[in-house]
Amino acid sequence: MRIPAYSVCTAIRDDIVSGVFERGSRLTEEVLARRYGVSRVPVREALRTLESEGFVVTRRHAGACVAEPTEQEAADLLEIRMLLEPLGAARAAQRRTEAHLKVLRGLVRLGQERVRRGEGEDLRSLGGWFHETLAQASGSPALIALLTQLRHKIAWMYAVEQPARPADSWAEHGALVDAVARRDTERARALATQHAERATAAHRLRRTDLPGRAVGTSGVRTSQHPVNTAGVRH
Repeated sequence: MRIPAYSVCTAIRDDIVSGVFERGSRLTEEVLARRYGVSRVPVREALRTLESEGFVVTRRHAGACVAEPTEQEAADLLEIRMLLEPLGAARAAQRRTEAHLKVLRGLVRLGQERVRRGEGEDLRSLGGWFHETLAQASGSPALIALLTQLRHKIAWMYAVEQPARPADSWAEHGALVDAVARRDTERARALATQHAERATAAHRLRRTDLPGRAVGTSGVRTSQHPVNTAGVRH
């Protein structure tokens, strides 16, 4: 079985975002191949993809390393998201399907139910699925790819405070779905803009000077961490 490069890419990206690989640490093909239980070929392809996404840089005499974004670069991501999410919502109002609406409404119901019960543990995950589905409803592969990449990079660079009034946040989600269902493009755009503005205020840059985790000589853990191969064809 040959593990697809995109599976390896996802695994490395997830480990970068979660902080397993610290910013500036080296990413050697040999160590990564051993960690994920794959050959060096998909690792090499994955590193090229991650470099194009801005998670990895190639340095002279060091090779591939985890990128070290500046505060300005991090701030730019939030500004870009403020522009793209309203566009995605407006497109979703034009192009959504009944299947998209069913999923979006289901997520809103789940979110509001969790809030009523005081079960806030998975609200962030539900919110992420909501925005991912809304992006999918835009029907624009390029926009979906950009928003997905933004979500990954913002999660890497920022910690997000839970909203003080989660019920209000999920009410905003519900109003946005209603606008998308009515195909009200301008209403969807305006609501998405307001929601993005409030969400941006809850973002705090992650500290990069925290003590590092136990890593190998290359700056990464060397324990086995096989790639999830579910769905990979033999």
